[in-house]
Amino acid sequence: MTMSEVDKIRVSAEAAIERSQERRRPIGTKSVALRRQHLFRKLGRILIAGGVVLLGAALFGALVQPLGFTGLLALFVLLVGVAVLFGRSPFPEPRQADLPKTDLKQLAGRTEIWLEAQRPALPAPAKTLVDGIGVQLDLLAPQLQTIDASSPAAANIRKLVGEDLPELVAGYQRIPAGLRKEAHAGRTPDDTLVGGLKMLEREIGEAARSLAAGDLDKLATRERYLQLKYQGLEGEETPGAA
Repeated sequence: MTMSEVDKIRVSAEAAIERSQERRRPIGTKSVALRRQHLFRKLGRILIAGGVVLLGAALFGALVQPLGFTGLLALFVLLVGVAVLFGRSPFPEPRQADLPKTDLKQLAGRTEIWLEAQRPALPAPAKTLVDGIGVQLDLLAPQLQTIDASSPAAANIRKLVGEDLPELVAGYQRIPAGLRKEAHAGRTPDDTLVGGLKMLEREIGEAARSLAAGDLDKLATRERYLQLKYQGLEGEETPGAA
């Protein structure tokens, strides 16, 4: 094997490792939270199943016969089997078709997870924009916990985040790699993708701020109410005090 072949293998291996690391890198906190919830649920199932096995073994040893060395060995093997069985369930990666139907409260996090899987195949400028969209989705997520799912605002956000954004990225990926830098109608697919992501990043950020503005208005209204209530009480108490 020549040195050039060794270099090619090394470069190819480094590129594969980099793609693997990039795929795992989160673009927002909500995707991390969903994965952590899945891990905790999986650990909970393992603990519950293991507890049932231990309880059954304890009852058998107390009521039927002591387990002995063979019984303890079988119990150990059974516990390992329980851990493997319940620990094998992978995180359910969202598909593009699933995003428009996702529970609104999880829409930001599941969209982040889907984008993280697509990110390695995107051009460098688009990767940076996807990171920025992750930040905007994090800003939007708290508002999605309380918004009425049947409201027009919720429908608009579902279309923006669950349909328009994934379709832009998926539409780019459907174009053969060799044609993505060829101009069509004055723009390359790479340019179209970057322009669309910039627009969507701005729209998602504006949606988050618009929804937050409603909460800020409610807070300001509450503050004015408290001022009128307690300042009015102070005004009424002042003459009596004199």
